[in-house]
Amino acid sequence: MKRLPLPARPLAPVRINESLAGTGYENLGKRYYRPTASFLESARIAFDSLSKSKLRSFLTLLGIILATTTLIVVLSFVNGMNLYIANKFSDMGSDGFKVVRIAFIGNWDPKKFLEMDRRNPQIRPEEYDFIRERAHLVGAIGMESSRPVTISYNGETMQQVDLNGITETIPAIDDIEVAHGRTPSETEVRRHMPVVFIGDDVNQKFFAGLDPIGKKISVDGVQYEIIGVAKAKGSVFGQSRDKFVAIPIYSYFKTYGLNLNTHVALFAKAVDPAHLEEAQDEVRTLLRAYRHLTPRDDDTFSVFSSDTLTSAWQSLTGAIAGMAFGVVSVFLVVGGIVIMNIMLAVVTERTREIGIRKSLGARRRDILNQFLVESAILSMTGGLIGVIIALIVTIVVRENTPLPMEMPLSSVALGVGLSAGVGLFFGIYPARQAAKLNPIVALQSD
Repeated sequence: MKRLPLPARPLAPVRINESLAGTGYENLGKRYYRPTASFLESARIAFDSLSKSKLRSFLTLLGIILATTTLIVVLSFVNGMNLYIANKFSDMGSDGFKVVRIAFIGNWDPKKFLEMDRRNPQIRPEEYDFIRERAHLVGAIGMESSRPVTISYNGETMQQVDLNGITETIPAIDDIEVAHGRTPSETEVRRHMPVVFIGDDVNQKFFAGLDPIGKKISVDGVQYEIIGVAKAKGSVFGQSRDKFVAIPIYSYFKTYGLNLNTHVALFAKAVDPAHLEEAQDEVRTLLRAYRHLTPRDDDTFSVFSSDTLTSAWQSLTGAIAGMAFGVVSVFLVVGGIVIMNIMLAVVTERTREIGIRKSLGARRRDILNQFLVESAILSMTGGLIGVIIALIVTIVVRENTPLPMEMPLSSVALGVGLSAGVGLFFGIYPARQAAKLNPIVALQSD
């Protein structure tokens, strides 16, 4: 007689044998065991394992925590420095550039620096006048020199204030806005007049609630009459941009002289951003002509824009970040090996559990996925702890030191992603060992 096929029925859930009660394996499922373990079940088991063995878990994750913390702190410092440099030179704008006696853009070369220091003369006011009268692609050009000074008023003093000797064109080139009064005029610059334009920090220190215009302050013992106050610019990573005073540059030269240590610079803006390179070439050509340099002679000065300097700095910090990543990779490998050893121990401890799961229908893939997920979550937890520690370190350093620190979101994703990847990679071998266990042999394990 032909046997009729049984009607298709959905697979009924299998009740876990009540004899498991008290063996430590009663939590394999709430009431039923599903042959295909879900990600959420594996994650729950992983977190249960972490919570039950806190000290072992912490020691296991220590290498991952240190590696993630180190990586993110270094990337935060590099990102902070990049933002600091970009903000510091942002006043030059997309159409601005600078001419200085010596500037290194690129790899540091001590021999080249010594050669430039010996060969390059200081930029002089006559050269500034020569370029200003003949440059056609330059919309504005100014001359500036600076140094730290001590200023005083009515017995109060303020130290480490930036003193800027400027021409009348510098405030417009640097986008300095005036809150009260005015900036030095061309006449005051050319006649060495003892006038001063002060920043907001100086104004708040000596003249809070008062009108400072017409009052006199002492700059390194020399009296200057205040003619204006700048609008506050705020700070960049803890460095105030308002702690300065500005005097006519010829008054500056009269007091401090003009020599190789004076650090005179020319600030210029092209007629528009599209002509920035042409304007730089024009200024370079004019200065070479004034100094009678032949075509075979190297420049005895340096010309650069904010983009050039920012790109060179980012290349340098990129190399630093690459070196840090290499060092951190060693820590990650060591941490991964520790995780692999711990997971092998876990497989040995849970051999009977694996046998029970297989006897209830779990496939090799289910066991493999369970231990892979557990290893990845274990490692990723270390990465998250490292991120939290790195965030605390970043905030503490930024608030209590002058170092600029800014944690990029990409570093958080990189740290957590790397730690999870390390857990997956080094969890493959223990997971395969668990998946290959014979259920009969595993059930006989104590």
